[in-house]
Formats: sequence, structure tokens, C-alpha cells
Amino acid sequence: MDKFIPYDKLSKKARRALDQKRRGTWGTVNPAARLEANPKAYKRHPKHKGLDME
Repeated sequence: MDKFIPYDKLSKKARRALDQKRRGTWGTVNPAARLEANPKAYKRHPKHKGLDME
């Protein structure tokens, strides 16, 4: 069994290895695509494109 060493006292190489082991992946999830549009934001595109308002 390895002796416990606090994170602050680990070497830079050991800290990087530990961080890499703890770090997960998002897999197929894209966090940027899951953001909802702000309803109060100004919309530059017309609501009904191609519809003639006469």
C-alpha cells in the first residue's frame, strides 16, 4: 500500500498524473450545444422570414 502524501506536497509530475486520472470525458455530449437561448436577448433575424407583411 502506498503511503499517503498530501496533494500540495506531490511533485508536479505526480500531480499531473493524478489530475489526468481523475479527469473524465464528456463523451458524446457537447456542453455548448445544450445552452438555452436567452429570451430577453435581442434577435437580429426576422421572426417570419420570407413572409410578406402587406
